[in-house]
Amino acid sequence: MCLGIPGELVELADDDTDLATVSVAGVRRKVNVGLLIEDEELVVGDWILIHVGFALAKIDEAEAAAALEMLHSMGPAYDQELEEFVASSTGREGL
Repeated sequence: MCLGIPGELVELADDDTDLATVSVAGVRRKVNVGLLIEDEELVVGDWILIHVGFALAKIDEAEAAAALEMLHSMGPAYDQELEEFVASSTGREGL
């Protein structure tokens, strides 16, 4: 099952990459925000919807809380998506 999971933006890259650091369930990970930065102004503290290392949409904190509550109720599907998030790679790590 493919789910989008909410993450909080904790750091924006200072360089020319489309990477940002997000926190999902206490796990920090770099994700690609390139799909959003042309349409959305992103700042630390924003919530974004993530799927396998890519930000798909900017959401508000209430939407993030509701999504997390729903995902937790799904049990194994949320656990699998979190495992995929931890294992995902943007292909540009360490740049």
